[in-house]
Amino acid sequence: MAENNPDNCTHNCSSCSSNCSERDFHVNLRQGSKVKKVIGIVSGKGGVGKSLVTSLLACKMNKKGYRTAILDADITGPSIPEAFGLGESHATGDDNSINPVVTDKGIQIMSMNFLLEHESDPVIWRGPVIAGAVKQFWTDVNWKDVDFMFVDMPPGTGDVPLTVFQSLPVDGIIVVSSPQQLVRVIVEKAVKMAKTMKIPVLGLIENMSYVKCPDCNKEIKVFGESNIAAIAQNYGLPVLARIPLEQNMSVSIDNGDIESLDVDYVDTAADIIEKL
Repeated sequence: MAENNPDNCTHNCSSCSSNCSERDFHVNLRQGSKVKKVIGIVSGKGGVGKSLVTSLLACKMNKKGYRTAILDADITGPSIPEAFGLGESHATGDDNSINPVVTDKGIQIMSMNFLLEHESDPVIWRGPVIAGAVKQFWTDVNWKDVDFMFVDMPPGTGDVPLTVFQSLPVDGIIVVSSPQQLVRVIVEKAVKMAKTMKIPVLGLIENMSYVKCPDCNKEIKVFGESNIAAIAQNYGLPVLARIPLEQNMSVSIDNGDIESLDVDYVDTAADIIEKL
């Protein structure tokens, strides 16, 4: 890889002597754009609820009066547009820039689905091209006076998380998990990657923690006992939330009406983000 030039990266770390965690590859926003704080929502495994947490946090900070945005970095599996009822929306722009789609409550969103003719069209790209698209979502989009941007990451510790950590001025990340034992090692990989890249880990959020019995209010642990407290203690991190499986929340998301939800599950996480 050419000295300090990420565009010449072959993405073959096994044959590269460079220490990417020590390099500054940050890229600038386009002229006129402004983003104050960037928060990454990550996990080493898919299907644990990163998009849910991203959406809840963006809505919560928006309700607090902050201008919020979501950069949907899950290029091949975007789900953010559906949660906000924007499945049929398309981004506008010109040859030089793109305008994000804005929700009813004013949240700015950029997702790959906004650039496809049909939302069900697959994106069949290799890793470096996907990573390049994510970088363009930062450099080519007209982000208007954003206080807090939330980046919904794809699962794993590959090209896209590496690109985001290197290219964007990430102020901190939140790691999302679920209670299953098999998730433990995956979560630890995500935490270790962030520490290697010198990105602050704000805390952990566990999704699908339990189901609350409608009759006795007892918490039923559908996936068994949680490992989140032990993982958090091992790395000296706080547990910011335990989000249950809840029918009303699922229905609101399926109906594209997440902005109408009034839940307090991510309040602690929002308070920590607000203090950044």
